[in-house]
Amino acid sequence: MVAGIASGSGKAEEIAAQFNIAKTYNSYEAMLQDPEIDAVYIPLPNHLHKKWTLEAAKHGKHILCEKPASLTADETKEMVEFCREHNVKFMEAFMYQFHPQHERVREIIKSGEIGKVKFMRASFSFSLAQREGSIKTDPEKGGGSLYDVGCYTIHAVRNIVESEPVEVHVHANIDSDYQVDTSAFGYMQMENGVHAHFDCSFDMVFRAEYEVIGTEGQIIVPRAFRPDNHGGEGLVIVQKEGVTREEKIVADIYREEVEHISKVILEDGEPSYSGENAIQNMRVIEACYQSIKTGNIFKLV
Repeated sequence: MVAGIASGSGKAEEIAAQFNIAKTYNSYEAMLQDPEIDAVYIPLPNHLHKKWTLEAAKHGKHILCEKPASLTADETKEMVEFCREHNVKFMEAFMYQFHPQHERVREIIKSGEIGKVKFMRASFSFSLAQREGSIKTDPEKGGGSLYDVGCYTIHAVRNIVESEPVEVHVHANIDSDYQVDTSAFGYMQMENGVHAHFDCSFDMVFRAEYEVIGTEGQIIVPRAFRPDNHGGEGLVIVQKEGVTREEKIVADIYREEVEHISKVILEDGEPSYSGENAIQNMRVIEACYQSIKTGNIFKLV
């Protein structure tokens, strides 16, 4: 149950009325001081995630923090460790992963139906029309396509092929006005031998997809990151020996995510998406930025 909403902009009451939320707070501190609040969702701009995660943990609140967890792997590690020290649950909010279509993809891979996986490609792009004043184009607030949507593509590759990158090589288009990456195009060599490409952009048509290529077939997931745009309907397409099979799976990714972290809190369990996984995703994102900066391959081992 959503018990309350806090806003620093004075819009809390307006949003609360729209969504029938009982309590409103005109500051984040006021919400954190309320003993009736058990957990908080932090959807703030990227550069504020660390500050308010630590503040929430100090007040004993469990935390669902919007992706990317922070701006660096060290920051994310500090957040994860601080939450453990204060005995609160922490999970980075990659909502897409809770759609069962991804577990189905892993099942198909493990069944051997498409043979040995050799390559994976992941894409997430959209056309960002309003750039002036947007947090997505503010470098001080963690703007840029890699932080905003590229994080999904990296996360998907790591968690679908179940391996970590040993090296990355990334090129990007840097906007001369805003000094953030508006597109990024990357290659990752995975520890298990799989090759992977990803792309992310504010300058291309909407795509939110990935495909996995094996020695005997391929899997295409065209609604990978935003199945909610299709009423929650995910789509897994398997192509093998000239035959195409489609599997449709329906789920509410946001509901699944919230119910998962709620169960973890109520049963004193551990999130299926661990803090270590979140730290590693940030480590890869950092490596990608280092590659963009230097123009060179960046090795993670």
